[in-house]
Amino acid sequence: MTLQVKLPPKFNLNQAEVKVILAGELYERGALSIGQAAEIAGLTKRAFIEIMGKYGYSLFSKSVDDLLSDIKNA
Repeated sequence: MTLQVKLPPKFNLNQAEVKVILAGELYERGALSIGQAAEIAGLTKRAFIEIMGKYGYSLFSKSVDDLLSDIKNA
């Protein structure tokens, strides 16, 4: 799916930041795995994990089983 969003200039976000925010939110809601979220953000898994905290997202918001599955599929 392609999505086009117009944000007011006051938000001062670039396209890469919006992708990370969307991916982080969907990851925290359990809609995406860490790999899927990284792909949406246009980052490697490692880079996405490292940047999550900057945007207020926690790697540990998912269940232990989900985290183990993400690690196994890394």
